[in-house]
Amino acid sequence: MRLKPNQTRYVASKIGIDLANAPFVKLPKGKDTVVEVCKEIIDENLKKEFALDQKVKEVMADYMEQIEFQSADERQLFFMIKKKLAPEFGIIMNYDDRYNDLAHTILDELYENYLAEYDVNENQIRNIIFKSFKSFADAYEEIDDIVYRKIRAMKKDILPGSEDYELLYERLYQEELIRRGML
Repeated sequence: MRLKPNQTRYVASKIGIDLANAPFVKLPKGKDTVVEVCKEIIDENLKKEFALDQKVKEVMADYMEQIEFQSADERQLFFMIKKKLAPEFGIIMNYDDRYNDLAHTILDELYENYLAEYDVNENQIRNIIFKSFKSFADAYEEIDDIVYRKIRAMKKDILPGSEDYELLYERLYQEELIRRGML
């Protein structure tokens, strides 16, 4: 699952909650500081991916005439170009590998800035962070479906894509995350 910019706070919160709940981890400067550091690292990764996406769009625009002439599948072509350019932008395309890499980066940052203390192997801490990413990704589709059904069940029709819809979706999404202990 590809993270969206508005979801980085949720994932960072999940990481902070999971680290705070681990019996072998202490957060000397508090969970909120850890959440902010995690969010910054995840946001930086998303900025790199956004830059990569922009480059791919530029490449495709340069060859759009040939793409249309060949009747190429633009989505598939986009993905193929993105995969080819990803290393130049420091982007890992496989999400499990990316989450693992981000877990390493987050742990390094927490350790270097004295934001996390632990007396266990670093792999155990990285696993907590990795599992936070995975559990959020695994829950995303389910939560999205629940929120969508709740909105459809409302008596008032709300047009998808409208500002009211987006605000309602975000509120219900947050409520579901809170209900699951992910926020």
